Amino acid sequence: MKKYLAEFIGTFVLVFFGCGNAVVLGGFTGGMGSGFLGVVAIALAFGLAIVAAAYAIGDISGCHVNPAVSLSMLITGRMNLNDFIGYVIAQVLGALAGSGVLYFITSASQGLRGFGANGYGELSGVGLNMIGALAVEVILTFVFIMTILRVTDNEKTSHMAGLIIGLTLTFVHIIGIPLTGTSVNPARSLAPAIFTGGAALSQVWLFILAPLVGGAIAAFVHKYLYSTEQ
Repeated sequence: MKKYLAEFIGTFVLVFFGCGNAVVLGGFTGGMGSGFLGVVAIALAFGLAIVAAAYAIGDISGCHVNPAVSLSMLITGRMNLNDFIGYVIAQVLGALAGSGVLYFITSASQGLRGFGANGYGELSGVGLNMIGALAVEVILTFVFIMTILRVTDNEKTSHMAGLIIGLTLTFVHIIGIPLTGTSVNPARSLAPAIFTGGAALSQVWLFILAPLVGGAIAAFVHKYLYSTEQ
């Protein structure tokens, strides 16, 4: 249960601080959320949230805080099916708790709105269509999880895994925020969509499916590239 509680806390931190930063910067008149500084600030918030969570709970659960990461660990044999199910449940509940706190804060404010939901079409900052959004999320998740798998598998870099993973998440967010809001994490996308409702909720299937596909591809590619078996 300690592992599952750690995943709950880590995902809560990611959603509350990452999506919360997006709400604060983009959810009031004159906010920076749509400009370059806002994109970088939001990207850093997600990346630094992962760094904080990794060093806080990494020794307990590995700090997946993302069903796509857990799926890649399942495929590569680093976790069993029972733990995978427990991790995903804990991650979704942690994300819902993070969005729930954001709901309380936005309800108590006259200027803040939204929950940092992902989207395509009219919900995309650049009007990216569904196929484009699907491709973007698969590619970004693939890059992110390939980095995670390799940095945690290499003794030379494992001690720096939290920092490297956080910087990689920042890197993928910088390009992804204007396109889709950047998911690369089904739990991070599901919770804000539930609280937002409407079009965000009707589109959330893409931001659940695409990261899982990207994570699975990364796992199989990693196994092929670094397997010691013929």
